[in-house]
Amino acid sequence: YVAQRSHLSETLMATGFPYYNFKGLNGYIEVLKTLMQSTQGLRRMGSAAIDLVYTAAGRFDGFFELNLQPWDVAGGAYIVQQAGGLVTSFSGEDDFVFGTSILAANENIHQLLSEIIAKQEF
Repeated sequence: YVAQRSHLSETLMATGFPYYNFKGLNGYIEVLKTLMQSTQGLRRMGSAAIDLVYTAAGRFDGFFELNLQPWDVAGGAYIVQQAGGLVTSFSGEDDFVFGTSILAANENIHQLLSEIIAKQEF
């Protein structure tokens, strides 16, 4: 099941880095800077599917990324949901499979990440 931590200072986050679409890069870097200073760390495995499954298993406390394809996120997002996690786009919508962003975590951490992300433009 997803980890049940409720404070960012206790969390280990996963993300990916933009590699072809750099629109919103400055906002993404600001989110990374904030999380580097307020969490136990950030990890980049290189596969959204692995990041999501690790989030579902409680190995990571959350995952966020931009500009992924449906085949990158659909299966892993479903597993996070079945493990008790919340998965949305950065704006909190359910269009993460065909949208431009994904955010996955338990409800408390999802809310905290959403607040950090909402301060930036993507």
